[in-house]
Formats: sequence, structure tokens, C-alpha cells
Amino acid sequence: MCGFVGFTSSIADRQAVLEKMMDRIAHRGPDMAGSFIDDAIALGFRRLSIIDLSEAGRQPMTNCAEGSTLQIVFNGEIYNFQEIRAELMACGHQFTSNTDTEVLLHGYEEYGSSLTDHLRGMFAFCIYDAANQRLFGARDFFGIKPFYYSFLEDGSFLFGSEIKSFLEHPGFKPAVNPQALRPYLCFQYNPLPETFFKGVFKLPQAHRFSYDLASGEFSVERFWDVDFEPTDPARRSFDECVAELDAVVNESVEAHRIADVEVGTFLSGGVDSSYITASMKPKWTFSVGFDEEGFDETVYSRELSEILGIENFRKMVTPAEGFDVFSTIQYHLDEPDSNPSVVPLYFLAQLARQHVTVVLSGEGGDEVFAGYEWYDDAPAVRSYKRRVPAFVRRMLAAVARRLPYFKGQGQLIRGSGRPEDWFIGQAIVFEREDADRLLQPAWRQGPTPLEITAPIYARVADAGEVSKKQYLDLNLWQPGDILLKADKMSMAHSLELRVPFLDRQVMRMAETIPDSFKIANGTTKFVLRKAANRTIPDAWADRVKLGFLTPVRIWLKEEPFVSQVRGCFTADFAAEFFDSAGLLKLLDDHLSGAAPNGRKIWTVFTFLVWYRRFFIDDPAVASRG
Repeated sequence: MCGFVGFTSSIADRQAVLEKMMDRIAHRGPDMAGSFIDDAIALGFRRLSIIDLSEAGRQPMTNCAEGSTLQIVFNGEIYNFQEIRAELMACGHQFTSNTDTEVLLHGYEEYGSSLTDHLRGMFAFCIYDAANQRLFGARDFFGIKPFYYSFLEDGSFLFGSEIKSFLEHPGFKPAVNPQALRPYLCFQYNPLPETFFKGVFKLPQAHRFSYDLASGEFSVERFWDVDFEPTDPARRSFDECVAELDAVVNESVEAHRIADVEVGTFLSGGVDSSYITASMKPKWTFSVGFDEEGFDETVYSRELSEILGIENFRKMVTPAEGFDVFSTIQYHLDEPDSNPSVVPLYFLAQLARQHVTVVLSGEGGDEVFAGYEWYDDAPAVRSYKRRVPAFVRRMLAAVARRLPYFKGQGQLIRGSGRPEDWFIGQAIVFEREDADRLLQPAWRQGPTPLEITAPIYARVADAGEVSKKQYLDLNLWQPGDILLKADKMSMAHSLELRVPFLDRQVMRMAETIPDSFKIANGTTKFVLRKAANRTIPDAWADRVKLGFLTPVRIWLKEEPFVSQVRGCFTADFAAEFFDSAGLLKLLDDHLSGAAPNGRKIWTVFTFLVWYRRFFIDDPAVASRG
């Protein structure tokens, strides 16, 4: 787990600029630093040593045994690198280290751009092919590791693991992307390919790119996709599916625990992290909670750890601690993300790093195995679908969408059987119309939620309802929110976070699970729960999903936090984006109990904290006026 930066511009003092950029991401790799510069490119790297802790693992790494024609910067872990290494050695390639990084170098020599087809793991990397004056890079199947890039005004190419490193490049001009704010208010994160920094883009998950240094030609292509093809339940029994799932999850956990450092697990009270922990049986588990009633699952974490004979470290987070570090959290995220769970995740990673360098976590279980409440129908909708033919339901839903709100409207729309007409993912904070009323006219831009989700749904037009929802979340919510905060909060503390559910082999099996095995009798991720129940007690396997609950709605009724938010809402810079009176009404209605506006307030507050940290308080930005 590491971080990298790179650029092609021929600016003066490239080494000094590169070092400043590397310093910005030192938290991603405190163990080692390295750089490479020639006439065409500058590459910088910060290393967190996990596999082969020796100097042989230093990056940028070259294929020194075969001509030193390649340089690579790589963030992540390749879990099948030993198998690929053996194949490459049989083809005559010579290795000088035991790292997975060198496997990528020789794999590129052997396979070219199809290298990604051979990989199993989490990765973001860039290879400089000096002989062909070409850059080649890729981002992993699910978007676990980040890759950002931008083309500067002089045509040069800038890329890295975190956007904040770009601020140190003299050719980069930071500006807020006017297309991003309205979608963010709706989704709670930025769902667009272009980031909140104008002109900075995310390489999408499961995509690879090629950049010709001579012509400037840049091409991006997808190299993998989820393909839900559920088997007929009559052809494979439920018990057979449970056994197969349990085997593939345990094998993935075994692959993900490979490291030359100590590995622990994050543990909540839910089935996902409990299953991973019971499968791995680490020395230590880590949990956080809150003292507010209903927001503490650490009692379950402690109990399961005791059952498994594992030591559990716990921390209770206070609201003062949460607010004190919130600006730092948004700094590490690079883009505003108002998912309240980012706060406890920051402290959880901090706690774990005091004991281990790597943790396994349960992210992905809900998306891969259909664990979210929204994947199932409410009883009333289920009954409506049984009683009314599909063509009639779709007609009624089409009419209902065009009418003002009325009682039962939601049931008609959700009963259409077409999630593409209403389901935009796991988070919706503001309706578009409410967002527009709050925004200043200049910021009422960006596509609508349904315009954002339409092209994703188009790729699975013939899939079932549950599979469509899963596919949308796997391509939007998961990389845009869940995995973004997982990477950035763990790396803020120089901690490597691994996610065994988000594995190519696990996904291959999950693609074949019938919907009736995923959700049964109102229970989500039913087959996963039964597989987990082979290892963990009923209470943990069957527990209703709570999520990483954070009591922001309570904090936003307490002093001094209300005053802190009010001060942010009335600041001069806030009026550039929002109607100040509208912001204060949100807050006052929440305080009086007239409306439960906690999530809306938190989402606006998050953006303003992010903006102030990067565009007002950051020295590199402030120095440019």
C-alpha cells in the first residue's frame, strides 16, 4: 500500500516540485521514498512496506535485469503474484526481488495491455515504457485503489494517488468544478467522472489507459465488468450454494492475509466483518462506537472476539473529537463526502495503526450479496406486485412520476419493477428541486440523478431488479463513497485496508447466485448469512444491518457544535454557493423539531468545511491568490 505522483511537463526544478508533491502524500508511504526523472517524465513514490520489506521493493522500480526500459509506480497488492511470477519465470523472465511490483513489470513485457486480465487484487499503477514513449496504467476491478489524472493547459499529463499532491505543481490551477455540487447534494458524494477539482478526473474502476508521449493521444478502455448470470435455482440447491460461497470466501480471506507484517481485522456487530474475522482468526480486532444510545455496537464486537479467543481493542468517539478532526478528514478525502460513517472510520483506522500495518474489512458484502434494505421490496410493494400485472404497474408508475406528491405515490413508482426509473443508489439526501432552491443560480448545474444512473442501467437492461440495483451500486455508490473513504481514512494513518469480499474469485461465484437465494422472506444477503453461520453464532449471522451509525442528528442539536455549523453557514464564502437564509432555515427547523434535517445540514456543512480547507486555508492555493 503506497502512493505515487507523476507528470510529463518540462517545468523548471522538476525534482523540487516532485518532492513537494510526494510530501503531500507521505502518509500513504512513511517507510520509503523514491523518484525517477528523465527528459519525458517525472515519477515519485512513497512506500508503506508490506511484502518484501527490503530495499529491493523500492519504487519507482525498473526491469533492471532486462534492460531497464520500464519504470513503474504501483499502489496496492496483487494476491496471485506468486502464480504469475512462476509463469513469467517459465517464460524466461529474471527477477531481482520477491515483490508483486516486479511481477507487473515483467507481466507488461510478456502480456502488454492484457496484463490486467491476469491479475487478482487491488491496484492502481502506471508503467513508463521508455522504448515506446508510452504510459500504461490501470485501476482495479472494483475501484479499491484511487487513480486521478489531469491534462494541464500546456498539454502535459499529471497523475497520482491523491488530488492534493497536484496542488504543488505550478501548472495546476485549482478551481471548483461547477458541475459537481448539485449532484453531490443529492448523492452525498460526487458521482461524476470529473472530481470536485475542475479538470481532474478519476480513472474508473476496471479501466486501463494508454498515453502516447509523442502524440499526446490518450485512450481509456474497460477490461472487466460484473456479469450477473444467476443459475436456475432448480439446477443448484441452496445448500450447495452456501457451501460453495463459504469455500470461496475462506479462500479469499487466506489470499488477503498474505503479508510480511502483522494483519488484524475491523470488527463491528454485523455479519460481514464478523464472517471475515472468524474466517481469519487474527490476533487482534478493532472497533469503535459512540456513547449516545443506539450508536454503539462494540458490545457485540467484544463478545464475538471473546468467543473466538481474540483480543479486541475499542474506542468510544466523542462529538468533540469528531468535530475537531473533521477538517482533517475532508482534507484526506480530497473530495467532500458527507457519509457520517467517515468519522468513526477515521478513528478506527487510527486505533488499528497503533497495533498493525494491515487490516481486513467487510466492505463489499452488501453490494456483492444484496445486503441493503432497498434491494428488497416493502411488504406493501410486494403485495402490490403480486396483485397487479407488470404492464399495468409500469403504466401507473409512469403517470405517478409526472404528478405532484400524493399518498401512495412512492409505492406506485417502486412497484413498476423498473429500478432505473427511481433507484439511484444507497444514499439520497436532497431531492434535485430542493437542492436547486438552496443553491445560488451559478451552481444549479450538473446532471440530474437519473441522468447519472441511466448509462449504468443501460448496460444491464435485461437483468433482474435486484441485480440491476447491485450493478448500479457496484459502479457508483461503492467506488464513489464506500471505497473512497475506506482508502483515504486508512491511508491517513498509513494503514493498509484489504477487502476480501471484493475479490475477482468471490465476484465470479456471486454472479451466479439466484435472486431468491440473495433475498428470502424479507432477509437480505440470505445466502451469505447462512454461509457465515457455519463459522459465527446465529446472533451475528442473523443480525439486521445497522451500518456504521454516527449520531450527527444528535450532535447537530448540541452546543458548541450548532454554533460551529451556524458560523460556517453565515461565512462570506458560503454565500457564493448557497442561499444563506435557506441554510439557516434548515438549521433552525432541525433545532425546533419542525423537520429532521440532520443529513442535509451535515452534507452542506461537509462541503463548506472541504472548501475552506482547500481553497482558503491551504498555503499552496492561497499563495496563488
